[in-house]
Amino acid sequence: MGFLLLIARSFINTFGITQPGPEGERRAAYFIGGLLALIVVGMIIALAGFLKLRG
Repeated sequence: MGFLLLIARSFINTFGITQPGPEGERRAAYFIGGLLALIVVGMIIALAGFLKLRG
């Protein structure tokens, strides 16, 4: 959870978003972590499709 909070805090500070409370920060960390996980899964699926078409 600490790594997700670090990423969420970095994202919030980078874009100048108002700092949420502790509960909001946790929720933001899960949301941002979920989006990052979806991006990684999408990239893996795209790579697998590319390799299948190529090979």
